[in-house]
Amino acid sequence: MRALTWHGKKDVRVDTVPDPEIVNPRDAIVRITSTAICGSDLHLYHAMIPTLQPGDILGHEFMGEVVDVGRGNTSLKKGDRVVVPFVIACGKCFFCDRQQFSACDNSNPVDSADMSETLYGYQTSGLFGYSHLTGGYAGGQAEYARVPFSDVGPIVVPDELEDDQVLFLSDILPTGWMAAENCEIEDGDTVAVWGCGPVGLFAIQSALLMGAHQVIAIDHYPHRLELAEKLGAKVINYKHANVHKALVEMTGGIGPDAVIDAVGMESHGFALDNVYDRAKEAVMLETDRPAALRQAILACRKGGRLSMPGVYGGFVDKFPLGALMEKGLTVRSGQTHVHRYLPKLLEMIRDRRIDTTFLISHRMPLEEAPQGYRMFAEEQNLTTKVVLKP
Repeated sequence: MRALTWHGKKDVRVDTVPDPEIVNPRDAIVRITSTAICGSDLHLYHAMIPTLQPGDILGHEFMGEVVDVGRGNTSLKKGDRVVVPFVIACGKCFFCDRQQFSACDNSNPVDSADMSETLYGYQTSGLFGYSHLTGGYAGGQAEYARVPFSDVGPIVVPDELEDDQVLFLSDILPTGWMAAENCEIEDGDTVAVWGCGPVGLFAIQSALLMGAHQVIAIDHYPHRLELAEKLGAKVINYKHANVHKALVEMTGGIGPDAVIDAVGMESHGFALDNVYDRAKEAVMLETDRPAALRQAILACRKGGRLSMPGVYGGFVDKFPLGALMEKGLTVRSGQTHVHRYLPKLLEMIRDRRIDTTFLISHRMPLEEAPQGYRMFAEEQNLTTKVVLKP
């Protein structure tokens, strides 16, 4: 089959690779009809995630048709049209029983446990196409994919819904929804969102659906800010305004009730100390650039809530721990428990309460995936979401 493979920093290629096979009775093989490039895929593209190996198949946002199932799978059948969560979960461990699927104890092979435990204290769950730190699973930017624990993860979608309407159930829609849910939004709340990429825009949409009185979006790309305004957010262009002062003015001197960092480890330009982060990163003294996170913590009102859907992979410096403690902020973060949200979000899509298609800026054949990565990395104002068609 054809698949997008990683070969080094900014070097991804479409290669011919072996077809996937059933290796576990709970597996399924999915013929992929749509797959997308995610903002967190750029962390791989820029070689910021350890344990990638040349030839690894990328991609964790995908859907398609079931073409084979293992003998232990009674939930799916050949011909089912499914969306596959990017998180791999067994459905039976301590964490899965509590619907904390992204903390699954059984989906990440043991060979990555040592590094994972060194970085995070415990082993992480498995993820599709996201390095050997998260299990080394082949991703979905390919013609076919093997889906482990497929009796737990994939959700069958109705034929009347097009791929474009449901594809983002695989990751960014549940991620934006959980980011807003983690804010514990109450009537009258103001929510500030750093980053108007796909996750940030879905967080804005979700916060408004959950009853936020005011959502304020922070970015500097004109088109992305325009999309945020169309969703109903007020906007701040951080290139043209002091973000902290603007937020104070827009909230009557109190500050936002909740803040969402939808940027993560590759925060560019949100503050002057980003130069400091780049220097520390260059000499391996920190791994991530948390300029947006610092701003969010300092801007949040006393007693407020901090939600962190943006991906962080390692260690950061100049973390405002004093502000976090002295203001009494509540912090919630983590990879998304995708499975928990799928039935509700699918129903909201069917009822047209949620639209996802507005995000798609480009549709391309899989063979043009390297160009799609370059566009997404270098032309972020006009490239909001690239959908690939194998």
